[in-house]
Amino acid sequence: MNCPSCKKDSLKPSFIEDGFRAHSCLLCKGNWILIEDFVAWMEKGDQTFSGSDSYVADDSKKALLCPVTGTIMQKYKIKSDSDHKLDYSPHVGGVWLDAGEWEYLKEHGLAAQINSILTDQWQKQLREEGTASNFVSLYKSKFGEDDYLKVKEIREWLENHPDKAELRRYLMAQNPYSV
Repeated sequence: MNCPSCKKDSLKPSFIEDGFRAHSCLLCKGNWILIEDFVAWMEKGDQTFSGSDSYVADDSKKALLCPVTGTIMQKYKIKSDSDHKLDYSPHVGGVWLDAGEWEYLKEHGLAAQINSILTDQWQKQLREEGTASNFVSLYKSKFGEDDYLKVKEIREWLENHPDKAELRRYLMAQNPYSV
């Protein structure tokens, strides 16, 4: 199998962690893993996911071809506040981890979640988080940081108040003291 990222080297059998099989590129330091190997490794139950601060995670921006089938792999967002994506070949059940991505997953507590990241539910949650984050940015720029925090606090108070409907009518009335 040729490396899907650098295309300059063939992938060599290796272990990404003790007992977790992979095929690695010695040039770009990427790793090809199969979900079935990941699940089997996870079922052993003796993993430790301690991250390190000394990694630099690359992320391929271009479309990558599956090293087994030659088809374009799908990109799956890892976190809503990150541009890192996993490249996945659904035909094979393989994932390409760019150099440093395994360490990135461990550092962010997501190494045990690889198969979950590849689900529609995970991706939908990330889209919703991204949308909420965009609205927060929009409101902060429109109202200013202090006013946004104040109105957010009022909104939360109002939402939990037992008389919230009456309070809303009062706030929305042009003149709450007229008949």
